[in-house]
Amino acid sequence: MTTLSLTSELDQLLKSEQTHHDLPISALVEKSLMRKEGKLTASGALSVETGTYTGRSPKDKFIVNEPSVTDKIAWGPVNQPIEKDVFTKLYKKVLAHLGTKEELFVSKGYAGADKNFRLSLKVVNEFAWHQAFARQLFIRPTAEELNQETIADFTIVSAPTFKADPAVDGTRSETFIIISFEERIVLIGGTEYAGEMKKSIFSVMNFMLPEQNVLSMHCSANAGKEGDVALFFGLSGTGKTTLSADPNRYLIGDDEHGWSSNGVFNIEGGCYAKCINLSEEKEPQIWNAIRFGSVLENVVVDEKTALPDFDNTVLTENTRAAYPLEAIPNALTPSVAGHPNTIIFLTADAFGVLPPISKLTKEQAMYHFLSGYTSKLAGTERGVTSPEATFSTCFGAPFLPLPAARYAEMLGEKISQHDVQVFLVNTGWSGGPYGIGKRMNLPYTRAMIQAALQGELRQTETAVDPIFGLHVPLHCPGVPDEVLHPRDTWTDKAAYDEKAKQLAADFQENFKKFENVSDEIKSAGPTL
Repeated sequence: MTTLSLTSELDQLLKSEQTHHDLPISALVEKSLMRKEGKLTASGALSVETGTYTGRSPKDKFIVNEPSVTDKIAWGPVNQPIEKDVFTKLYKKVLAHLGTKEELFVSKGYAGADKNFRLSLKVVNEFAWHQAFARQLFIRPTAEELNQETIADFTIVSAPTFKADPAVDGTRSETFIIISFEERIVLIGGTEYAGEMKKSIFSVMNFMLPEQNVLSMHCSANAGKEGDVALFFGLSGTGKTTLSADPNRYLIGDDEHGWSSNGVFNIEGGCYAKCINLSEEKEPQIWNAIRFGSVLENVVVDEKTALPDFDNTVLTENTRAAYPLEAIPNALTPSVAGHPNTIIFLTADAFGVLPPISKLTKEQAMYHFLSGYTSKLAGTERGVTSPEATFSTCFGAPFLPLPAARYAEMLGEKISQHDVQVFLVNTGWSGGPYGIGKRMNLPYTRAMIQAALQGELRQTETAVDPIFGLHVPLHCPGVPDEVLHPRDTWTDKAAYDEKAKQLAADFQENFKKFENVSDEIKSAGPTL
């Protein structure tokens, strides 16, 4: 139950003359410029910098340990507990801090395009540009909904200029992101990185949707002209955004989705695209979406020409563009569709040993879903000097409040129920590891995905990989046969065998943490 005193204090604050309610994007951009929060680029996009924090702060994220959730949350390094009285004192301090501001910004929004599972939001910010970001990323209310009196299911309170004192406030640092499921509040302070708002609500949905028998997923989704639906799972650098943005298919969404008994729906109303090395030639849809109303984060802009330099990483490699879904010409409106026909797991294997495409059984799909494998390349993080295997449970470990097996079991049930074809696609290296081999040819990858989506691989003959157990097609339209079998692309076969066994061992070591899954799933992984 929500404590009335906490919500009433906020309501009183938002009744003050300093609060701007539901300003349109144009007014929020204007306010941002007047307050010197950002500047306009040549295309009209609002360019901002987020200061010290240019990405999420996962070690500063907490969930309030409350009676109704304490037995449900998978507590640990991802879901860190914080006590209720610590949260309440900090919340009151944040409200007092916001009360000293000359202006506050509040707006309505929604998470979940399927109204049967929609979460109504109230978003409170001290920065105008943060409110512009929220208006683009969350689902925007219609004029009729805007005029309706509603009680928000969840409230975001963001105060980036409030710095916590860990010794007094019980936090780890000056920054905090705290979710209270009983108070229905997300409390954010000490960071200007706007992505914390988006990902906090995704974490909330990852807790609430499975309780309604809806699988929440960190994936992109698109639909064909005949109504067939595809899901694309993959960690950063695997090509998820690029490969799902198909001009011949309708985009449902690029990052967060739910899968209910009705089908798939987008959780968001916008896109939050990485734009490092963005070019009009390679990604025209994202390029053209960066116009008035969109928000550019930490992109260096030329002072004389006002042109963004998307190749410049002086501020961060995690440069971002936030824009509404309708900025993509072939976006599906509303962003709901039927049940998936095909699921694609994307990985960028820098060891060069995984097949470019392979078919998965249901058990293998659950194994690789739980594993969430890709490679971390040299130079992407301090101390990484050679490729490393990295695993993110369900391709979204930082945002999963419930035990991982819960999501995997739901996926397995839906794969069986709807006869979904599942493929593992390696967009990484071929002919050798990173530094020796070459990155997989993008036209070949597109041809493989097209064949998978069109059902051309459903009955095709396959060979079982002796180490990874994957079912590798012997033929694929538009792809040379020798490319399909990674060992054949290596000059040094013994070196391939050694690398393959090394990666298989990494998979096995990572999977030891999943003690509660069935033996069928455990045995669906690589063997040595």
